[in-house]
Amino acid sequence: MKGSIILFGILMVCFNGCKTTKHVVERQVDIKMENLDQPQENVEPPPPPPPPPDHVPAAVNFSDQSTWILGYFDLNRLFLPPHSTWFISGYDDYKYDTETVNKLKKIDKSDITIKIVMGTWCPDSRREVPRFMRVLNAANFTPDKFQLIGVDNVKNSPIENYRSLNIQRVPTFIIYKNNIEAGRIIENPTTSLEQDMVNILTRNE
Repeated sequence: MKGSIILFGILMVCFNGCKTTKHVVERQVDIKMENLDQPQENVEPPPPPPPPPDHVPAAVNFSDQSTWILGYFDLNRLFLPPHSTWFISGYDDYKYDTETVNKLKKIDKSDITIKIVMGTWCPDSRREVPRFMRVLNAANFTPDKFQLIGVDNVKNSPIENYRSLNIQRVPTFIIYKNNIEAGRIIENPTTSLEQDMVNILTRNE
């Protein structure tokens, strides 16, 4: 009996010696800290931010008077919005005839000037003016050789002696030699812009 009591006492000491509250607490803390460092497999990540709304610019209404260019104006105006949307693409897309443009290059330009009468509200002007400007550039006409004149939708323009130009339709390209009208291209070319120019400038040669 006495031996049984002694054995029981030894077992209790050993049992209590393995159960250390301090170590258990520290282990629990360690586990908790480790879990913070580990990815939470059961936690869904936050949803991604919504994509920005697509920005589709509204189509420009060129019949709106606020977009019109009136009177004499510099070519640079057509490289700026809203007119750059049609001018640059029309300029870049036009494929002129190289042989005909080479004929224009050879023509003496010292006595040639050109008036370009157009309406930015007019689809024909927005089609033909970029093409005409590309032909002039390819044929080495410098900016001092042409004037741009903007008109309203009844083909009036606030410039001096405008009525003397007798504009009926736009665009109208008036070509002068020695300040005398040699011919004009009205609305659409008869053949092509470059060929019509050659025909006008060589008509009496």
